[in-house]
Amino acid sequence: MWQRWFDRLQPIFLVLALLFVALLLRSQWPALRAYPWHFHGGWLALSALLMVAAWLLEVRIWHLLLRVVDGVVPYGAALRMWFLAALIRYIPGNVWQPLSLTLYCQRWGVRPEATIASIALYQAVVLLAVLPIALIYFGFTGNWGLLSGMLTNIAPWLLAIGTIPVLTFVLRPQWLIGIMNWALQRIGRPAIAARLSTAHLLLLLFLGMIDWFFWGASFATLALALGRPETLGIGAFSFHLIAVYPIAYAIGFLSLITPSGFGVREGTFYLLLTPLLAGGYVTAIALAMRLWNILGEVLMALLTVAAERLWPIAPTRLHPPRHTITTPVDVVSADTVS
Repeated sequence: MWQRWFDRLQPIFLVLALLFVALLLRSQWPALRAYPWHFHGGWLALSALLMVAAWLLEVRIWHLLLRVVDGVVPYGAALRMWFLAALIRYIPGNVWQPLSLTLYCQRWGVRPEATIASIALYQAVVLLAVLPIALIYFGFTGNWGLLSGMLTNIAPWLLAIGTIPVLTFVLRPQWLIGIMNWALQRIGRPAIAARLSTAHLLLLLFLGMIDWFFWGASFATLALALGRPETLGIGAFSFHLIAVYPIAYAIGFLSLITPSGFGVREGTFYLLLTPLLAGGYVTAIALAMRLWNILGEVLMALLTVAAERLWPIAPTRLHPPRHTITTPVDVVSADTVS
């Protein structure tokens, strides 16, 4: 019953998110018009390169987790699946991208429950990777944005609580597998025989943090391409934007009320960055990053469709199945795709 009500209310949430962003822009419109916007092609090109690097790394993380659950797919094929399925997540509902990836992976003989498990583990890893970044940022800067006055006294407790999920799963990584199998059984799927060690999880979290750095740096360089306010030096400006990006993304993702956290992510940027930067500017660069991301995904999807036609990859099992990542060298080495 709750799912039915949620499905009915989600379009309303999306409209409210659009209204929220529109009101933010309207309230700051005079400042936005007066702001001396500039366009710097070099920063924009660097932002694009960093975004591509982030995609390559996040697909690699998913690819490694797919192998943990005994799904053997070449890295090149995984890249194509990822970009073909990426745009679908903007459709209301959170099932379309996993469903699309499941169907693509089935062509390679990967069981649906293995694909679902790999996606769930991927989301868990990248969200857990946000916590160390958030702990370092809030602990080092003390900037809680517009909530700083309210959270000053309890900030140490919040930071301490934030360490619990990471420490728990690092010390007991197999609990992630257990939670995943419980969820699979809840939807009528068989459990997955997989093992994840502390060393493997730490490596994946490290890769996740690097991935978030690439995304944050892409956001910062896009903002620099549009013009930087004089209130912050380039170093401080970049530091805040790089650190806040994964925090805002995670909050938007976990909100579940709008596709891809639309409105929630932008609101989080506004909440955390407005004390440092003008609210209108923050809203503008947050929306610019979302549009930049969508544009990049559309372009990569079109390139992937062209590659599928010109250089198709035949679905064959190239390697024997494995349940774990064997060595760090194996983790960072890419599969050879003929």
